Amino acid sequence: MKRGFFTIMAAQFFSSLADNALFVAAVQLLRTSHAPEWQQAALVPMFALFYVVLAPFVGAYADSMPKGRVMLVSNFIKVGGCLFMLFGTHPLLAYAVVGLGAAAYSPAKYGILTELLPASQLVKANGWIEGLTIGSIILGVLLGGQLVGHHVSRYLLAIDIPGIDTGINNPAEAAISVLIFVYLLAAWFNTHIPFTGVLMRPMPKRLLTLLPDFWTCNARLWRDKLGQISLAATTLIWGVAGNLRF
Repeated sequence: MKRGFFTIMAAQFFSSLADNALFVAAVQLLRTSHAPEWQQAALVPMFALFYVVLAPFVGAYADSMPKGRVMLVSNFIKVGGCLFMLFGTHPLLAYAVVGLGAAAYSPAKYGILTELLPASQLVKANGWIEGLTIGSIILGVLLGGQLVGHHVSRYLLAIDIPGIDTGINNPAEAAISVLIFVYLLAAWFNTHIPFTGVLMRPMPKRLLTLLPDFWTCNARLWRDKLGQISLAATTLIWGVAGNLRF
């Protein structure tokens, strides 16, 4: 594997780690504000909202510039979602912004593999990415739980910056502040992803022209026997996982 692949893996790990730890922090933030319980369950579909709404467009966006830059921008969008939470935006809306960053990130992290590696290594590379993602989901939930827990949060809340009122007053906000730095670490790795030299494809001026192509490609996948199995299994696995997450 090329060295750039391990940089992509590191960026993916820390970005996904923060995504899943942030879910725990967002749940705790809703509990702290005594929000209705349904809002805690609504965090998962709000995160996935832009995956669905922007599905026809994010692939073209990822192809319009170097994919390392796409991932960098996506991580900064996630940082923006964290800042929205800290500055009083409703956690559901702020978490949707983080989901926007994740939706833009996904096609870039997979697309760059085809640019960086030969076809003979793509299955192995995808396996590493998927395995690392599963690991980051598990560790992210553990990290989020520790950050909002009493033993760690009391130390975080005890940090005082002279002359600055951070406005961080509860364990959830302290956890979100830490996760901003995890996203920034992922962004730092993004800046070290090598440029592959692949020709960029500019976004069309009329975005709606992407819809017929998306529909055609989607229909072609569902007509293919292996494509049907892959799409159906993936849909069921992540659908069930999303419902069991809360």
